[in-house]
Amino acid sequence: MTIRTKQFWYKTRVQWKEARRGILAAEGKPDLEIATPPEFKGHEGIWTPEDLFVAAVNSCIMTTFLGTAYWKKLRFDSFECEAEGLLERPGEEFLFTKIIVRPRVTLPPDGDEELARWVLDFAEKDCLISHSIKTDVAMEPEIIKSTS
Repeated sequence: MTIRTKQFWYKTRVQWKEARRGILAAEGKPDLEIATPPEFKGHEGIWTPEDLFVAAVNSCIMTTFLGTAYWKKLRFDSFECEAEGLLERPGEEFLFTKIIVRPRVTLPPDGDEELARWVLDFAEKDCLISHSIKTDVAMEPEIIKSTS
């Protein structure tokens, strides 16, 4: 029996521009201005590594949900998700100790709530970003049935 492994490399680059700002780039994708957050003497209104860390979990939950919903043929009207990450200093260094993800799925009136919950649970367990980090990720889903 042959075991086939899959490997994928993702490449980014950063370039310092001025003060505590730079540009994050990846081939074939739009550049993103990044900076140190204001609470660490950085800049307002610019994406930070901290934002991107929380966003990585949030967007992974969404894309895992979408792929699983397609696979399981879940019909839904909308999906949106908020995520909050708690950055604190429990010891000598700062770290994210918790990320709370709050997906909201709206189903059609005849939508399958049980299947929606299963897909959300699977997305939580199968999100590769969540299970690649040591931060505790908790999900607080909401499922809504539309009235029309």
